[in-house]
Amino acid sequence: MEIDLRTVAIKPLRHTFDNIARRFGDKPASRYQEGTYDIQQTDIFHYRPMWEPELQLFDKRRTKVEMKDWYALKDPRQFYYGAWTIARSRQQEAADSCFEMIEDRGLVAMIPAELKQLALDVLVPMRHVEWGANMGNSYMAAYGYGTAITQPCIYHAMDHLAVAQYLTRIGLVLDGPEALDAAKDAWMTAALWQPMRRHVENVLVVQDWFEIFVAQNLVLEGLTYPLLYDYLDSEFSAKGGTAISMMTRFMTEWATETGKWVDAQIKVAAAESPENMVLISDWLKQYRAPVLEALIPISQRAFGDHAESVLAEVTAQFDARCAKLGLSV
Repeated sequence: MEIDLRTVAIKPLRHTFDNIARRFGDKPASRYQEGTYDIQQTDIFHYRPMWEPELQLFDKRRTKVEMKDWYALKDPRQFYYGAWTIARSRQQEAADSCFEMIEDRGLVAMIPAELKQLALDVLVPMRHVEWGANMGNSYMAAYGYGTAITQPCIYHAMDHLAVAQYLTRIGLVLDGPEALDAAKDAWMTAALWQPMRRHVENVLVVQDWFEIFVAQNLVLEGLTYPLLYDYLDSEFSAKGGTAISMMTRFMTEWATETGKWVDAQIKVAAAESPENMVLISDWLKQYRAPVLEALIPISQRAFGDHAESVLAEVTAQFDARCAKLGLSV
């Protein structure tokens, strides 16, 4: 018996979903496109919010920022759930290996006492700031408009929860459970932390979700992360606290990655219209001042006599970053 094998090309009736085809054409789409674009519900709502009957559940009017197409705020990382979990899983494995190495080899005992206390005083209380960031980004995900921006916001919220857990773990490694109680007492009562606590709690009650995006993801993170996980990290490494730097590895890598996403959103929104540019610039100026005020006592504890120059350098870098985004500082 003779068998004749042939290759038959079957032309698909369509390459992707209708909503994606309307936007990009009927061609194969990426998973990011299929999991992001035009998913936001726009009609057939069951009820209006009882606490805000003048608005729909998902309403463009929940922010003063106006966009012709909210899906212009795309994620340059192209994170959908699968890609995000894979990326974070790899980073978690790397971070866990650092903690395991530090504990298995007793590297904590090699950290100078003054550096250990500095980490307990400055880094561990920041877990409360991270919790506020988690709540803020969760709010953006709940009340924002367009999956392109709300999807990465919920990822960002969970990333902040991860940072809070790593800071908690640092406290446990350095000084046990007592370190967490001391950090909470400092957050609630110490003069060092009250300006930062005031700012975090003020942001928690802001209703405009894009304003929170500017206050939290651009200003607070843009000034705090370089100060703590760049400049202070260098101090730890130079003075014998390399083990502390190893434990903050995730924060350093994460801040670089997510900063590109934040910049992309701000740049596109500000370039949409002169009104958006003025509005976002006003928010920038509004929140820049209290964040810098809150960082003064923290930087003084971290850098001593060099605090003013370090904070000035961080501020200059942040201002240059905002200017590149088209904002007026």
